[in-house]
Amino acid sequence: MDAETLADLLHAHAERDPVLRQALESRFVTQGSDLAEAHRLLDTAVMAGNVEYAAKVGSVLDTLQRLLDAGSRADLAPLARRTVDDISEMLEQIDDASGEVADRLDRAVELYARACVARPPDQESLARWILEVEFDGPGWPSIELSDFASALGDKGIALIKSTVDNVLAEQASGSKRETAERLREELAEVSGDVDALVAILAAKPPRVDVSLKIVRVLRAAGRHSEAIAHAARALTHDKKEEAPPFEEKPVPLSRKDFDEQPGAAAYLALRAESLETGRWVAQRKAALARLRELAAESTDAADELVRALLGEDRADEAWRAAVRFEASLPVRVELAASRSIAHPAETIPIYRDHVEELITRKDPNSYREAARQLRKLRTVHKKAGTAEEFSSYLGTLVEIHKRKTRLIAEVKAARIAIPKPAKA
Repeated sequence: MDAETLADLLHAHAERDPVLRQALESRFVTQGSDLAEAHRLLDTAVMAGNVEYAAKVGSVLDTLQRLLDAGSRADLAPLARRTVDDISEMLEQIDDASGEVADRLDRAVELYARACVARPPDQESLARWILEVEFDGPGWPSIELSDFASALGDKGIALIKSTVDNVLAEQASGSKRETAERLREELAEVSGDVDALVAILAAKPPRVDVSLKIVRVLRAAGRHSEAIAHAARALTHDKKEEAPPFEEKPVPLSRKDFDEQPGAAAYLALRAESLETGRWVAQRKAALARLRELAAESTDAADELVRALLGEDRADEAWRAAVRFEASLPVRVELAASRSIAHPAETIPIYRDHVEELITRKDPNSYREAARQLRKLRTVHKKAGTAEEFSSYLGTLVEIHKRKTRLIAEVKAARIAIPKPAKA
């Protein structure tokens, strides 16, 4: 039977069997609390030292693995994805000489792949994330397309292939081209195109490992005579081609501007120029490290870091930076507008801070804006499943500011039901 039919049968049986119903509900609540705790650990891990960070992230990964092994029906991909992104960002900021954090990243990618297979996300969104990591990332994490192949599906694979083909057609150089060539090879493996894969491998400089891979590919495809012939040819020559000497490329001119006045505008100018020369991976790590160093010193610098990340369309990183480095309230409110769509609970404190800040201005326009923000906060609470918490918060707020008659009038005008005070 299909999963939907089985679910209906189980639901019907649970309606008749209170013990089974309680067991199912308890399991659901347990998994929900496990996920909430995992997210909380990630929130606090960034403030810890390397050793404690690795330990907390390890606990998150243990939770993911346990739920995956148990066949959880919960969508674990968002948590796994967040863990991968968080560790990747942390590796840009710390000296991981022991490799302990990098080991956590490898495990996180493995679990993310499993989570995607268990509950496939949008195929094209997953493909875009992989392309972003491969072409715009700092050089990690290491991703094997074969691990994500089933989750990517036809649409995801097609998007990656189209992007790789475009990069190669542009005659890109440096790391960008190397990445595209590696992905082209992996795409051929995933699609099972033996001829294309053999052609790609045969075009590489002659090496023993390449020849052995060609032989394995041909044998796996049942083309044994071709495999034997290739092995014989490979044994007849032992030429080793030396790698061409490394040619140092000129540093982009925008680097000087960034060093003199590091900020979002200079960062994005450096990015635009470095992408053209294929040096952005190296430049990005150094530039972000400088922006984060400054962000730890002032709110204005934290805002610049957030704007730089937003300029790269890295909304998740921008949010984490805003929280970690305490960006200004206006910047956090701006981020909360989009963040509340997928992560409403995380934005509730931001909206509350904004409401309080507006009230302290004590002028009619600010009171009107505070009421509008309260409407947004009410919506966010509903999305987060904490509508009752909003009512409690609003009741306390009105009690504290009950003498501000203009504020109370604006709240009522915004069609926000004010809770009745509790009777003694």
